This record gives sequence, C-alpha cells and structure tokens, in this order.
Amino acid sequence: MAKLKITQVKSSIGSTKRQKLTLAALGLKKLNRPVIHEATPQIVGMVNKMRHLISVEEVN
Repeated sequence: MAKLKITQVKSSIGSTKRQKLTLAALGLKKLNRPVIHEATPQIVGMVNKMRHLISVEEVN
C-alpha cells in the first residue's frame, strides 16, 4: 500500500474546532513537520478535507 508524506503548510488559527481535531488526528502538531501515513480510505478522506492547510506527497 502507498504511503503519504503529509506536511502542514498553513496555520490552523481561524479554523474550526473540527478542523483542528482532524489535524491532530493526522498527527500534525507544528508547521513544516512531516508525518508519514499509509494511504487508507480514512487518511485519504481526512487529507481531502484539510487540503487547504496541508501538502501531500506520495512516498515509496
């Protein structure tokens, strides 16, 4: 299964509580600190909802 490298590139200030909780669920704590996750349907869904705050790369 593919892996995704997810990096937060914009601040969550001004975001809703639900969006902040989604960032926390992805493991994103600070700007420009990447995390790597398997590309499961749950993770892909969270990434699609947070597309405006994060950048995503596929890692082999």
